[in-house]
Formats: sequence, C-alpha cells, structure tokens
Amino acid sequence: MTRRTLLLVPFAACLRADSAQQVWDLVTSMAAALSAGDASAFLRAFDAAMPGYEALRAAVTALLREAEVQSSIELVEEEGDDRSRAVELDWLVHIVSRQDGAVAERRRERVKCRVEKSGGKWRVASLDPLQFFAPPRR
Repeated sequence: MTRRTLLLVPFAACLRADSAQQVWDLVTSMAAALSAGDASAFLRAFDAAMPGYEALRAAVTALLREAEVQSSIELVEEEGDDRSRAVELDWLVHIVSRQDGAVAERRRERVKCRVEKSGGKWRVASLDPLQFFAPPRR
C-alpha cells in the first residue's frame, strides 16, 4: 500500500462517518416532526419524486390532523456510502385521537429507508412500509 493510500483511508472513514451522522440527524428530525405534529417538517425529509410520496403526504397530513403522535426510533442497521445509505429503524409511535383522548393506538414496526444525497442534501428516496404512517382506522 502506498503512503497516499494510507493517508486516504482515514479520510474516507471520516466521510462515511459524517454521512452516517447526517442521515441519523435526518431520520431523528423526521421522528421529532411527527411528535411535534408538523407534517411539513416531516415531509421535507423526502424526495417528492419518491414512489408513493403523494400517498404518504396524504396519510401523514391526515394522521397529524386527527391525532397527537409520540414518535421514537432506534437504529437497527445502517450501511452505504457518502451518496446513498440504507437505514433500518425500529420505529414506535403512540397515537392519541384528538376527538377522544382516551383512544390510543401503539404501533411498532421495522421501517426501511433508502436515503440519497442530492444537491448537497440527504433525502428519503424510498420508505417501507408507507402505511405505517396512516391515520388510525375507525
């Protein structure tokens, strides 16, 4: 291995670590936006060209209009590079109806995201399952 290669290895590791932290910051901001009842802030994390984006937008908007949501996430798995990362999250939401505060629903799911960097910003390019963010059925 050449000296130049040895010097670039730590630099590459730092870039990957920075990318991982930036993606973690993005997904934690999504969870915080749900807890704050801010659909616009939650949706800003997504690429509007993502398959299912319009359905997700409608579902999240309805969910936050109808209920208060407490949201928390734990990182299960994360991999990728400084352009694209795959993230699996253990996502927990506690949903309380605005009409009847006694009605609550608890959801827990492994949510998979593909996050891509575009124009210097990380955006969610795919999310599964989308229905996790749907309003409760009555």
